[in-house]
Amino acid sequence: MSLRILLTPLAALFAAACATVPQQAAEPVRPGFVIAANPLAAKAGMDVIQRGGSAADAAVAVQAALSLVEPQSSGLGGGAFMTYFDARTGKVIVYDGRETAPAGASPTMFIGTDGKPLPFATAVLSGRATGVPGALRMLETVQRAHGRLRWSELFEGTAVLAEQGFTISPRLGRMLGGDYPQLTAPDVVKYFSKPDGTRLKVGDRLSNPVYARFLRRLASGGADVLYKGETAARIVERVRQGPFESSMTMADLARYRPVRRDALCREWQAYTACVPPPPSSGVSTLQLLAMLGRTDIAARGPSDPQAWYLFAEASRLMYADRDRYVADPAFVTVPVDGLLDPAYVASRAALIGRSAGPPPVAGTPPGAVSVGADRTLEPAGTSHFIVGDSAGNVVSMTTTVESIFGSGRMVDGFFLNNQMTDFSFSPTEADGRPAANAVAGGKRPRSSMTPLILLDGQGRFAGAFGSPGGSAILAYVGKTMTGALLWKLPVQEAIDLPNLVARGNGFGGEVDKFPAGVVAGLAARGVALKPGQGEDSGVHAVMVRPDGSIDGGFDRRREGVVLIDQARTPVRR
Repeated sequence: MSLRILLTPLAALFAAACATVPQQAAEPVRPGFVIAANPLAAKAGMDVIQRGGSAADAAVAVQAALSLVEPQSSGLGGGAFMTYFDARTGKVIVYDGRETAPAGASPTMFIGTDGKPLPFATAVLSGRATGVPGALRMLETVQRAHGRLRWSELFEGTAVLAEQGFTISPRLGRMLGGDYPQLTAPDVVKYFSKPDGTRLKVGDRLSNPVYARFLRRLASGGADVLYKGETAARIVERVRQGPFESSMTMADLARYRPVRRDALCREWQAYTACVPPPPSSGVSTLQLLAMLGRTDIAARGPSDPQAWYLFAEASRLMYADRDRYVADPAFVTVPVDGLLDPAYVASRAALIGRSAGPPPVAGTPPGAVSVGADRTLEPAGTSHFIVGDSAGNVVSMTTTVESIFGSGRMVDGFFLNNQMTDFSFSPTEADGRPAANAVAGGKRPRSSMTPLILLDGQGRFAGAFGSPGGSAILAYVGKTMTGALLWKLPVQEAIDLPNLVARGNGFGGEVDKFPAGVVAGLAARGVALKPGQGEDSGVHAVMVRPDGSIDGGFDRRREGVVLIDQARTPVRR
């Protein structure tokens, strides 16, 4: 069910909230909503909303539940970016909960004894794959600033679910039947095995009493329960086990701090789009949108192969720049303003010819410094959710343990991330120039996560977008925004549009989902689509349309759901 269907009664409410309210008028009722990739996680968030909790409160509950029911994608052992709309101030704030490299990490940590980068399957299972988790400390920071309920009230529902168990869903079951290195990891094998040694499958029941006990300690002790004490000691012990043990220490965990950043915002169409700045790739999302605005794609539509060709070529140009320049700004100069400079954007868009040629190279935006080519491997993973509360605050949050089941190592019932493999495995080019996204102690790896919030011309909340999918996140979000804002499709239809990911010399897509003639038309333009792009997209989006109606949806490629606080939804008469 799309959010347009569910939220139709809300249109008048949001219109009223944006109008001048008479002195004696009652405050408008604003139903809360939760859009998440798993119904049990969405329910955990809605339970909080219905108890009077804020979007920040509900985000904590959603993440705690996702760690249990969607462990292949995100969890308390991972990291996240949150873009937050504060209804009281009208400000958009970014909370950076990206993992950090241990202080002892080195640029050559993923170089083998033969002098070559480690194979990904080796690196992902290593102790070195895990960065200092950031999601939980970030959520605690956000909840302290914007929460209504007590922290201790946000975990019990998931703790009970972990004790009693839940039914393995089709998507989790599909991941357990896949061909991923992590499925050979001892902790994964143990956790997902039946007493007879066979692997759990769809429909089987899975409980996690260890995680339940951790959540109850977390409820009473706060995030310090993970970053200090016995859990921190177990994390350090686990990642220091071979092969390729980590240098992580208790001090690395204790010193972790999320970063509150100013949102990176640019005007696009009739809106202002706000995203996280680097080390997120939000700047690249904005660059893609800006380049598309320099084409006639808006006058075309999803049945026109030229429209998809323009999207593909703009994507390739964006990825070329992103892969070269985006990294942790605390360690390297990222030419954010240069990448979005109108003249530079126009020069890049002008490179889109009549047919696709060789992979485009990175340009030289104003303010760029000389950095080496990037060799980062970005496997698909991650989860995205959106929460709105009765006061109009909105959370758009992308959260991850990196690839499937993270590093495959588990502590206290949750998986540890393999986020360090989001750094470039090779720290330099052949000529010795350093890669912007090379490993360094305390550095945050580049991220493709780009939770986005839209504001209208008056600075009011107008929408939120985001997706999982590794480097393909940028294409998934860009496609959905193209459909919803340029082609004026209902948001659910925009999400349902076939995915097309064009990066370098690769053109991946949902070949069988394009309208008749599009795939052949793309081939005639040099874009030979091949099926498949790793993990499916998981786009969630919501928009306030110009007429005040609320429109949105979830990605039906996963197991998403939209829940509305019906108790606060007025009955239409």
